[in-house]
Amino acid sequence: MQIPLRTRSSAEQYIARREWVTARLEQCPLHPLGGCGFARHGTYRRVTPFGTRIARWYCPRGHKTFSLLPDFLAARLPGLLDSIDAAVASTSSMRSVESAADVLRSDDVSLPAAARWLRRRLRAVQAVMRALNSLPGTALGARQSSRSDVCGSLFALRCTLSRDSLSKLPAPLGFLSSCQEAEHHSATVQQETGHDSSHDRIYGGSVKSEGAECDINLPTPTHSGHPRRRPRSFACGTTTVL
Repeated sequence: MQIPLRTRSSAEQYIARREWVTARLEQCPLHPLGGCGFARHGTYRRVTPFGTRIARWYCPRGHKTFSLLPDFLAARLPGLLDSIDAAVASTSSMRSVESAADVLRSDDVSLPAAARWLRRRLRAVQAVMRALNSLPGTALGARQSSRSDVCGSLFALRCTLSRDSLSKLPAPLGFLSSCQEAEHHSATVQQETGHDSSHDRIYGGSVKSEGAECDINLPTPTHSGHPRRRPRSFACGTTTVL
């Protein structure tokens, strides 16, 4: 189970200061009164940013681990929330998802693989926006009107939302394990009456699925106009013949 670690540090500062060493989780989330043997359970490594580690605790009675995830990190996706923001924003200025993926993934991957990588992030952000629309009691609109830096930033949204709200939202913003769980939660909660929340303006509509210039749900063609990178064999590092 992931729990937000509120920190003012950037990713670079978090790594340089080894803040996972001083991170604290004072009581077991399952047994606030104690008696369950709750104790620190080491750390685990995140692939990106390089050098990042996450502090972890374990409850023997509940048979569950708990990790403190810094607010700047994406949940259940590698990298930073800001990186996902940048990917979504760049897609809105491109003529297709494939065009955006070809620019964003300059490493040695095939174009279809790069497009799948980008579509996964676009769909995840769409699921977050849908879940926010149906999450009662967050007063998100009021918070946005008083904080201009919230609009367009998953990181700023993470900082404004409570731990309870984040537990009901899908990754990469919240801590649900899948978009399906978030959609199930949205379907079981009746949306409150009134005007739509102002967070619909996030990303300037760049990830709307209706009428969008880039349809993220279309399959990736194998014969597009973009040069296709040749995948490499992981065994020997040579180019695979297509």
